[in-house]
Amino acid sequence: MISLPSFTKATIPDAPRAIAKGSSLADLLNDNAIYYLARNIEIVHSDFDSEAFVKECLNAPEGLALMAKGQFIAKVLHQFLPPNYQAAINILTQTLINADESSEEFGLAGFFYLPHSFYIAQYGLDAKYNDGIDPFDISMKAQYELTQRFSAEFCIRPFLIEQQARTLETLKDWQFDRNRHIRRLVSEGTRPKLPWGKRLPDIIKDPMPILPLLTHLKDDSSLYVRRSVANSLGDIAKDHPSLVFDLLERWLEGANAELKWLIRHAVRYYAKKNVERALAIRIAAK
Repeated sequence: MISLPSFTKATIPDAPRAIAKGSSLADLLNDNAIYYLARNIEIVHSDFDSEAFVKECLNAPEGLALMAKGQFIAKVLHQFLPPNYQAAINILTQTLINADESSEEFGLAGFFYLPHSFYIAQYGLDAKYNDGIDPFDISMKAQYELTQRFSAEFCIRPFLIEQQARTLETLKDWQFDRNRHIRRLVSEGTRPKLPWGKRLPDIIKDPMPILPLLTHLKDDSSLYVRRSVANSLGDIAKDHPSLVFDLLERWLEGANAELKWLIRHAVRYYAKKNVERALAIRIAAK
């Protein structure tokens, strides 16, 4: 018999501020995290077979890295949650802790929700998992909620790959959201070469569809968002340096201190390589 934690409302386990030497990021989804996940679900879904779920999760292959472990747990969730995607995602959404708008960035504790992210990515695009009904809007709503607790930058990428125009229409609305985490998803989720995330081949080839979003968010009130914009531009510059240099040179005119920081940050890759134009932009942005 497995003994689960006894809390009565959505709770996530504590996590270290940084991974200790000799430890792995995959340890963030350790046995204790599985117990917490099972307890969170059974609080809102009494039919959930917590014991069988935990046993299946603990049978994960040895040595899985963090992302692979998150994917594995998502597949196990699919076995034990209702087969209808909307019903399952409603349960998972109810297990989220209260959103903390005051948090600028997500600490390692947020990786507890990595399986939720992969659940949306794996089962939230195909109508066959939702009794033939298009799940797109359900998935967008779920990502809107998830990104306020962890980040939806990983799970939104399959939507950008398979339904780019439709997803960008949603992001066009989200760029104006009052919540900084939602606005950051607009820039971070569309990063062409997001670390750990799927690459976005169409946007790598032609980044023009996301430039209006980045242009709007360059003046965001949150450094958390502006840093994401700079990182996205840095990704784009690796394939289209002249495009980004042209854009940043236009932004320099009348730029305030915050925008100048963003501009310097965006060209750091080429500045380190002593590319003359990048160095000139950094000097002009001081």
